[in-house]
Amino acid sequence: MKTLNDHLILFDGECPMCRLYTKAFVKTGLLEKDGRLSYQEFDHASCPAIDMQRAANEIVLVNQKTNEVTYGIQSLFKVFGTAVPLLRPLFAFKPFIWLMSKVYSFVSYNRRQIVPAAVDDNFRFQPSFKLHYRIAYLLFAWAVTSYILTRYVTLMQGVVPAGGSYREYLVCGGQIFFQGMVISFINRKKLWDYLGNMMTISLAGALFLLPVLGLAPWIGHAPLFHTAYFMLTAGLMLLEHIQRSRLLQLGWALSMSWVFYRLLVLLLITINN
Repeated sequence: MKTLNDHLILFDGECPMCRLYTKAFVKTGLLEKDGRLSYQEFDHASCPAIDMQRAANEIVLVNQKTNEVTYGIQSLFKVFGTAVPLLRPLFAFKPFIWLMSKVYSFVSYNRRQIVPAAVDDNFRFQPSFKLHYRIAYLLFAWAVTSYILTRYVTLMQGVVPAGGSYREYLVCGGQIFFQGMVISFINRKKLWDYLGNMMTISLAGALFLLPVLGLAPWIGHAPLFHTAYFMLTAGLMLLEHIQRSRLLQLGWALSMSWVFYRLLVLLLITINN
């Protein structure tokens, strides 16, 4: 693979995911050793053509010889297109560019909800909030989580009552509305940040169930085992919820209401069966 020389990529230094993949670019030789820098550390005066607010939203690639600037998915296309020239025709195909730009924005505008980090609110440039991308992320996480849980709950039949194919969708969706009401009373300004983090936890928990779900045909009928694994997953989710609530400076109330909702749902399921 060919290295993209004389270029500097600017990433969000407060985003663990951004730090990780740009570091991988350097380690794999896609960029030079000094080819990455956080935009928080960048001296704007050295390249005033950069839109710093846009840099907070989309990764920036700067040609250090010409000061040419590219943003977002085009920056990534330039890095990968240099490394693998055969990909360049694909990266010039307009429908593909449009699709990948939407995927990139979907991830970028939700990146701090996907992988949380402490944020320095004193820094002037912070990622913009795009409501439609946050709602899209909530719907995506809800749909994937509900689908996996609908499949997994059948493995616990005998310990947990079986339900209709719609039950887990209602339970998962209900938690969004329930916790949304709770945080609206606690700190309405952090409503969308919290819901994004909460649904990441739900999605991660569902993905954690996938290995056992895939091995179910070999494990056989073992509802106690599957219930115990589910409870372990729920415990890990609670710990992550506490950690993310701490980072968001939201205290314990939301973790308590998170547990209350789940216990209430379990009680209702048990009574109705």
